[in-house]
Amino acid sequence: METYTLKDITRPSGGFAMLAVDQREAMRLMFAAAGAPQPVSDQVLTDFKINAARILSPYASAILVDQQFCYLQVVQQQAIAPSCGTIVAADAFIPGNGIPVDNVVIDNSVDPVAAKNNGAKALKLLVLWRSDEDAQKRLEIVKAFNHICHAQGLLSIIEPVVRPPRCGDHFDREQAIIDAAKELGDSGADLYKVEMPLHGKGTQQALLAASQKLNEHIAIPWVILSSGVDEKLFPRAVRVAMEAGASGFLAGRAVWSSVIGLPDMPLMLRDVAAPKLQRLGEIVDEMMARRL
Repeated sequence: METYTLKDITRPSGGFAMLAVDQREAMRLMFAAAGAPQPVSDQVLTDFKINAARILSPYASAILVDQQFCYLQVVQQQAIAPSCGTIVAADAFIPGNGIPVDNVVIDNSVDPVAAKNNGAKALKLLVLWRSDEDAQKRLEIVKAFNHICHAQGLLSIIEPVVRPPRCGDHFDREQAIIDAAKELGDSGADLYKVEMPLHGKGTQQALLAASQKLNEHIAIPWVILSSGVDEKLFPRAVRVAMEAGASGFLAGRAVWSSVIGLPDMPLMLRDVAAPKLQRLGEIVDEMMARRL
């Protein structure tokens, strides 16, 4: 059985420059906010994701897709560049309390054997982290997910995202990101996808200190995501996080969110989003070269 390694989803430099298009109801809300005709149909999301895969994957070391809207379509249409690894989201989002993702479970409808046969190198699991929910249960889910991946020779990518506690109103996001890393940063996954400290804001020194603190608690390679970070600040965030020990990024919004709702989106993906992704890849290579 072929077993994939992190080299299968990195650039030649060894850094990760990975694109996410697995957003689901969040992407529908983005189209609605951009003035798309209501209700925003599933086909609108699928078309955008396929176009993004076809146009942007040549500049990405890997692309993260979701089964609900685009995984099978991009496979059937061969929309992902051969040089780009495929990651399949294996998380099912459960809405509630007025938000699209209130809980997450492993999506058992994602068949790891079929995914691998279709070219996937890795699966990804979103883990919602709340201070007042059962840590043991989270660890058990992550370990079950790791087993599903590793039994088929696939890489395991976990994405802990912090949320306010269910009870009470005190929420220190920065401390929660650290606490999640302490709990899950050595849980047997191959790659840890993490929220950028301070939303990428503040001075470079403050960002670096916060990122170094995070790095102390993650025992596996880690990358940052771009949700919650101003796209203009994201290139700096990648640079600072990598200076602190990160190995790149797995991001969507910082690359393509500004073109949602624009006329001629395929052209906008080429003219606006592709150069952003190329530049981010160059930053990753530059920061990896400094480690040599």
